[in-house]
Amino acid sequence: MSYYFDDINSIYTRCGDDTKRLMNTVARKFMGDNPAHAYVYKAYNTAGIVKAKDYRYEIDLNKVFPDSKDKDCVWAWAKYYSQTDGFAMRWTVNCYGPMTMWLNDEQVYKSDIFRERYSHQKTTVDMSLKKGWNNFVICFKKTKAGFGGKFGSWLGKHPITLWMPTSEREGQEGWIYSEIVDDKTTPDLALGTSEQETGLKWFPENKWDSKHRAMGCFERLYGEKPDVYALGWTKAFFNNAKNTAYKMHIKNKGKISVFIGSDMVYFSDKDADSTIDINIRFGKQDVIVKSESAAGWGYELSIDNVEFINPCNVHGSKEKWIYLGTFDNSIALDIPAVTNMRRVAQNNNGGCFWRLDEPNTVIRPYNDNNLYGLWNYPLGVTLYGMLHAAKALNSTELQEYVKSHVQLTCDTFDYAMWDKEQYGGATPIHHLLTSIDSLDDCGSFGSLMLEVAKYFDIPYSKEIADYIADYISNKQIRLEDGTFFRKNLMHTFHEDTMWADDLYMSVPFLCRYYKLTGDARYVNDAAKQFLGFKKKLFMPEENLMSHVYDFTYDTATFVPWGRGNGWVGFSLSELLEVLPQEHELRPQLLDMFKTLCSGYLKYQDENGMWHQVVNDLESYPETSCTSMFIYSFSRGIRFGWLTDNTDEYIKAVYKGWTALSKTSVDASGNVYGVCRGSEFSFIPDYYKYELLPNFNDTHGVGIVLLAGVETDKLTEFLNKNN
Repeated sequence: MSYYFDDINSIYTRCGDDTKRLMNTVARKFMGDNPAHAYVYKAYNTAGIVKAKDYRYEIDLNKVFPDSKDKDCVWAWAKYYSQTDGFAMRWTVNCYGPMTMWLNDEQVYKSDIFRERYSHQKTTVDMSLKKGWNNFVICFKKTKAGFGGKFGSWLGKHPITLWMPTSEREGQEGWIYSEIVDDKTTPDLALGTSEQETGLKWFPENKWDSKHRAMGCFERLYGEKPDVYALGWTKAFFNNAKNTAYKMHIKNKGKISVFIGSDMVYFSDKDADSTIDINIRFGKQDVIVKSESAAGWGYELSIDNVEFINPCNVHGSKEKWIYLGTFDNSIALDIPAVTNMRRVAQNNNGGCFWRLDEPNTVIRPYNDNNLYGLWNYPLGVTLYGMLHAAKALNSTELQEYVKSHVQLTCDTFDYAMWDKEQYGGATPIHHLLTSIDSLDDCGSFGSLMLEVAKYFDIPYSKEIADYIADYISNKQIRLEDGTFFRKNLMHTFHEDTMWADDLYMSVPFLCRYYKLTGDARYVNDAAKQFLGFKKKLFMPEENLMSHVYDFTYDTATFVPWGRGNGWVGFSLSELLEVLPQEHELRPQLLDMFKTLCSGYLKYQDENGMWHQVVNDLESYPETSCTSMFIYSFSRGIRFGWLTDNTDEYIKAVYKGWTALSKTSVDASGNVYGVCRGSEFSFIPDYYKYELLPNFNDTHGVGIVLLAGVETDKLTEFLNKNN
């Protein structure tokens, strides 16, 4: 069916309130599917099989068992949850010695002499997972060449997390591994089997030995240090509505203070074993113990008829108390600051965070949400669309949702950077920011963050913006002329390439950072990028942009991917909006915008859609690029940049929006026809037949909303300007 209209009036009179209804439905669908849940806190044993900087699990058993002998074996065991049945997962393996792997009792990998000889080389292993928990087992065997290995996602920085498989450690990240056994031992490691039932001793240790149990809690956690203090924290529910006194029993070594809520209820400057009456108001209260270092320092505390509750519901532990330290005695105790679980507590030794009274066991935050609270580039544009749709709809609720998502990421940036330094480089939150090696990692969401900060107070956003600006300006790899390209990445497939996408991953942030700081260096850099990318990617016979330039072969791919071109037009419109009128590059950039828009215009199909490969109408109609061309055209009209064939661009906007509303969005707010995240190819077939659309993909939800916002603004503009 064709939605072509002969005159402008008949097009935009079909929109109006329908546009706002569609935006409201899509935005609320996304918010409802991704509710605002906080991060969760989990026990993490730093002596286990932990993630290396490349986010793969690594264990060098020669270091763990230095007295091991040839043919000794160690078993490793973990589980992984899959949302779907038959999910194809690609892993990579490095073998330090012989290594055999089973998935759900089926052998899926066995090393050979070549993999063992060249242990530095990755081996790709494809596995099909079942819905629910999947059981991973590895047997490592020692040779003179090595003992152990590395296992994880094939995709650099992809945060695949495996979990300890037994009830004794339920909720803890990582693998457990056995004591040394001979190569004839084959334990039963079915899910549901307890560690005791296997007949083997398992590591890492999760129980104190008798020597440590005899110590005070702070002595075994922090040792004997002079002139410092540490904290214990729990919560308790006081349910005595009659406000009668509770009896508190406390035994301590060294100087100690006990706070309930913000009130100090007990103090002793020496060893003591006391029972006191305390009057506490009804309800749940924090109980905090401050203990100063001394020989054997620590405490035992109980309150009659009161049960303690772990204050952050730590998964993977039954401990009721958590601990923090150490602080120099000169540092005043700030209870609200130290109990803020989104931030690192400041001391004189680089900061500290809470831990458990178990060997080598710390507390780390994890994001168990599918999307809420994540930092990545598709969510940057999704929430950008949400924000401006919310403003167009005058919805406080939707605006608050976007604000809270962004604030959560900002609040926890400090912790994530600290975590990176503490635990080997792979962080459970903000893995893109902490392991930043590309514009994808920072620019899109950073731009969204600065956009939100224009309308709301977002603490810590300036700190993150400075960090991103430093990366883009001083660390991002560039050609000799200063143009960005991709090199030295964890995701090695992208090595030595230039992507049209990176104009969106950098320019909108640079524009907003320029507006924030007033420093023209950033807008100048943004302007020069377009000219540098044009040299390598522009296809003059089509007035389109190639998706990628591959420096390995010193050629562009000459495939004009739809969303790649959408990113270019979108980003160039954002630059032209802020670029000073007198800027020396403005005429060239304005000409580039007009030229590209003329190229896009001629490939709109009869129904109003643009296609996955822009100049190949046999490729499928694609929602995200259609939305971005609508966005670009509308802004070009409103800001007076598209002065030739203006009527045709106006028709294209409304024709495109009508097509989106008819074919890309249903009555429930679901979004269809959005190409998933891409790699690249030198032939269109990859984009047409392999790079297929996803349902409710975040590469498209926000862009559809922005297309709606711009269609609505264009209608107002045309009405106002007759």
